[in-house]
Amino acid sequence: MATALVRSTLLRTALRGGGRGSAVPSRNFASSAHHDDAYETAKWEKITYLGIATCTVLSIYNLSRSHHYHEEPPGYPYLHIRNKEFPWGPDGLFEVKH
Repeated sequence: MATALVRSTLLRTALRGGGRGSAVPSRNFASSAHHDDAYETAKWEKITYLGIATCTVLSIYNLSRSHHYHEEPPGYPYLHIRNKEFPWGPDGLFEVKH
């Protein structure tokens, strides 16, 4: 019985490609075909730091510029016409009650 098992195993191995080892072939990706991975990592790290510095400088510049403030519009009496009482009382919901 054991010899039949050994023979079937040897037969399967021979049919699959002989006595090659079980080494998995390495995959070659396009990004690492001609470049060193450490070089690519260092390049993108520098690009990231440069981008962070650029965004920080632009943010500081935009926030430090003088802001243009609009004048307060005059309080026209027709803007707050109330023809009926609100359910929460005579004052507005977010106004200071006297």
